[in-house]
Amino acid sequence: MRYLIGTAAALAAAGPACAQEMTLKPVAEARARYEHVDQDGLSQAADALTLRVRGGVTAASGAISATVIGQGTLAAVDHYYDGLNGAATRPLVADPQNVALYVAQLQYRTKALSLTAGRQKITLDDERFVGNVGFRDNAQTFDAVRAEITPIRGLKLDISYAWSVRTIWGIDGAGARQQAVGGDNVLGNLSYVTPLGTLTGFAYLVDQDEAAVQAFRQSSQTYGARLAGSHAFGPAVKLAYQASYARQSDYHRNPNDYAADYWLADGLLDVKGWKLNAGYEVLGASKGLPFTSFQTPLGTNFKFQGWADKFLTTPANGLRDLYFGGGYGWKQAGPLSGLSVQATWHRFDSDRLDQHYGNEIDLLASAKVRKTAVSLRYAHYDAREMATDTDKYWIQLDWAY
Repeated sequence: MRYLIGTAAALAAAGPACAQEMTLKPVAEARARYEHVDQDGLSQAADALTLRVRGGVTAASGAISATVIGQGTLAAVDHYYDGLNGAATRPLVADPQNVALYVAQLQYRTKALSLTAGRQKITLDDERFVGNVGFRDNAQTFDAVRAEITPIRGLKLDISYAWSVRTIWGIDGAGARQQAVGGDNVLGNLSYVTPLGTLTGFAYLVDQDEAAVQAFRQSSQTYGARLAGSHAFGPAVKLAYQASYARQSDYHRNPNDYAADYWLADGLLDVKGWKLNAGYEVLGASKGLPFTSFQTPLGTNFKFQGWADKFLTTPANGLRDLYFGGGYGWKQAGPLSGLSVQATWHRFDSDRLDQHYGNEIDLLASAKVRKTAVSLRYAHYDAREMATDTDKYWIQLDWAY
């Protein structure tokens, strides 16, 4: 019924667009990735060679379009624990084998209005709170109705109602790692372009309405604001910056009574291809009990707090992440385009009780060869008072039609 209501709304808005000529655009993507993980405390290392393909089509007529994309993930080398299968004596690599309907959406789009109904990708701002988890093979999508309204230049309202979150765990998902998590999620953004950057106010009502998923303890309401902008000091010098604050508390059936704060300050200086980055991010603690710290269950969390994935769930005592990074990029280097190298160092501490969780170094080299993106990635987590020493490296190829 929810699909029918959303589809009917989009069709009603489309009006005479259906009478226009229809065009078809194929969608084809492929990925091959090798991931190795060596983690103290586990008797064996993890070796995962996964292959993922996606294929589908977008049919468009005027302002209205329909997109259907299927995907499949195969473990060619499965010497790892995927969260559902395999021996937990090996480290977790969260890429289980899967065959699924990835996207199935109907969309009406004009300059001032976009309506999307069905299974879709939703990414908001930097994906800290709502994202696609695109690094993982199966990614995250939403069964939702979304409206993006731009009544005047520079002002945008983006609001979604999602009744199901399709997780990275795929068709075999069960228990705390379900295939999909139901609930009445409302995701709202109101942004305005100012001379200093884009100022966004947001409200995210996350309803994880499944008892098996942490006994409803990841249901939360988050309200906050974000400013993201840049300033050019000359033709070869540019500063990008962002700052954000949010307040989170329990919501719906969450049995915990808590409130926690979120802070972010980040800057990136680009000087003739050299990039220097520094930032400080705080996911605050409340009572020091599990799931009473600031949580981001719908975010693309791999992008934040290091690639070793030690903090996908915020510890009970919260998390403070101080980080510095640098890199360099070349537009062209022989057959390679967009070649870049970068390194980032993190220091992780608790928000309460003055615990030093550990440090991490992340390294990345990436480039494109025609339609294929190539990346080499490495992460080393040096444990102090949280988790165990871990080394990870990845070799990845991504191709898109």
